[in-house]
Amino acid sequence: MKTWVPPRFEERCADPLFDRSGAVSTPSWGRFTTEYLALFRDFRQFRAGNRKGMFARSDGHPVIVLPGFLCCDPMTSHFRRLLEGLGYPAAGWGAGINLGPTAASLSAVEALLQQITDRYGERASLVGQSLGGVFARSLASHHPRRIRRVITVCSPFRLPTATRLEPIYRLLSPLHHGQDAVLCGLAAPPPVPTTAIYTVTDGVVAWTSCVDEPGPGRENVAITGAHTTMLENPEAVRVITDRLARPANPGVTSPSTAISTSSRWVTALAGRTTVGRRTR
Repeated sequence: MKTWVPPRFEERCADPLFDRSGAVSTPSWGRFTTEYLALFRDFRQFRAGNRKGMFARSDGHPVIVLPGFLCCDPMTSHFRRLLEGLGYPAAGWGAGINLGPTAASLSAVEALLQQITDRYGERASLVGQSLGGVFARSLASHHPRRIRRVITVCSPFRLPTATRLEPIYRLLSPLHHGQDAVLCGLAAPPPVPTTAIYTVTDGVVAWTSCVDEPGPGRENVAITGAHTTMLENPEAVRVITDRLARPANPGVTSPSTAISTSSRWVTALAGRTTVGRRTR
């Protein structure tokens, strides 16, 4: 009998996400350290500057905020409260800590999108920070009838990328049963308006991975600030709220006429998860 030998770590974790050629520059350790110092240095200052009178008011459509890698809903709660103060029904993603594209997190956010768009009878906008923005773009590619706009905040959706967090991501890769579904959704820009916010001093991911190819309905906006505190940055929040307040694209069908609630996203999970029936 042949003895089973576990694959090498590099083979077990092989994926198309991270650059090996050196063409994509990994943020320096100095910038990486600065990012986490910014959590303490900038947080209170940014909150003091985020006064609701500075930002565009809502038309009342729902917004879902997706957190970054190793982050969770409590870490976006202040930003969501600000959106609620402007008149947006703002929801977190409801899937706990973002450990990457797990089957459970992908099915949870898809079910949340269905629930919210059915409840309000209109499409939702998605705001995703870092890895949350990667999920948002993929979700929009699979569910354009339910999504009004996607705003990514320092999100490395142009692959391969480079990050100092790669070892942690690879360590968690056995959980990433939904990775192929996310990558499938990133093959082409989503068919909804997109705004990509980035910072050239990003210390977490390569900023060049966070900008989109020029094209109709796609824009890139550079903001001065840190990756980790961008949702607290008044200038970034001003851009986000301005884009959220823009009229919906009339050429996209509303969710009330969507044909199916299942999607390629769930199919790509190879039967590991299911999404409940649509209810009204």
